[in-house]
Amino acid sequence: MYDLLVVGAGPYGLSIASHAAAAGLRLRVFGRPMASWRDNMPGGMFLKSEPWASNLSDPDGEWTLAAYCAEQGLTARHAEPIPVTAFAEYGLWFARHAVPEVDERMVARVAVGPAGFTVVTDDGEALHARTVALAVGVMPFIEVPQALRGLHPSLVTHSSHHSDLAPFRDKDVTVLGGGQAALETAALLAEQGTRVRVLARADRVRWNDVPPAWERPWWQSVRSPHSGLGPGWRNWFYSERPGLFRRLPQQTRSRIAATALGPAGAWWVRDRVERAVELLPGHEVTEACAVPGGVRLDLVNHTGETRSLGTEHVIAATGFRVHRDRLGMLSAELRGTLAALPDGSPAIGLGFESSHPGLFFAGLTTASGFGPSMRFVQGATYTAAALVQGVRRRLRSTPARGRVPVPSSVGRTDSPTPVSL
Repeated sequence: MYDLLVVGAGPYGLSIASHAAAAGLRLRVFGRPMASWRDNMPGGMFLKSEPWASNLSDPDGEWTLAAYCAEQGLTARHAEPIPVTAFAEYGLWFARHAVPEVDERMVARVAVGPAGFTVVTDDGEALHARTVALAVGVMPFIEVPQALRGLHPSLVTHSSHHSDLAPFRDKDVTVLGGGQAALETAALLAEQGTRVRVLARADRVRWNDVPPAWERPWWQSVRSPHSGLGPGWRNWFYSERPGLFRRLPQQTRSRIAATALGPAGAWWVRDRVERAVELLPGHEVTEACAVPGGVRLDLVNHTGETRSLGTEHVIAATGFRVHRDRLGMLSAELRGTLAALPDGSPAIGLGFESSHPGLFFAGLTTASGFGPSMRFVQGATYTAAALVQGVRRRLRSTPARGRVPVPSSVGRTDSPTPVSL
């Protein structure tokens, strides 16, 4: 019987595992480390977040992105984007140094079990745990517009389906969306010789400003402080005070989670897009159908005018929508017990525990509870410490016989850093 099984080995899962191991919990971690960063993003992409806001979390703050870059002879400077490939390698380096061995099998099913949960791997092994933390990332929550859902994958894909854009060289591709994934994907397509356009519902494409200098007069810092989500006091609150964010009224939290830090492109990709990509803001796809040679898209703009265009392939960079019913690895019985917010995401309480005792969530699934930082790597630091404290509270409330400490491969037995809630 394990104290905690962590499902997922991305930034959140690895950070939780590091804190749990340091707390002496009997632990198992499942998943291919940094899988979505390695498998679901095209080569040539960069992190949108600042290097100093892209750390995975260990209790001592030792295994940072800056430390990895220094060891590898790379730079990690403010306002200089880091390649996604380098960040993925950093995550693997973190896993080797700060986390007990990761079991790279996938979890097929999580169900209620004796004294807690039964977790079944994809090859059929069943394990038992008193608590489970789901850090499943974004892939279960892919969102494609309704008008496109009936088309074959040879015609329509989601942006996260592509680790290699080379098959689209010399073709005509339409990218849907106005955020960083859409705009950077379009830039990469154009730079390899693809004829590409971007369709966005917003009336204009928005771009983030160049961040202010790291060192600046004190009065500028007071007026607009740096934060992991960008400059300004509002972003600072979202970034640095998730525990206080959780105390806001539920309707306010849900509204902010849905609207804050909306679709926008990074300042460093703007020139690459505007010089090579056709931009069609203010348009929405009302219908799509397969035609010889590709897809016909029927569009409407904000004034009600309609038009059609043809393209060989559509890439929907339309983000992710969390919903309890998309958590397919949970048994129907367990999924049905989960209280949900009006947006369909699981209701999360103190310590990231769901309404089902002992089942914890991390990452995007918790944004409506703890704020926009949970959509970014930035949120992993707060989550890891607070979630492990929540696990320890749950374990103390339901003591088990014959508990065996976790092996000391990480070399700590003390408690994680206290977190104010």
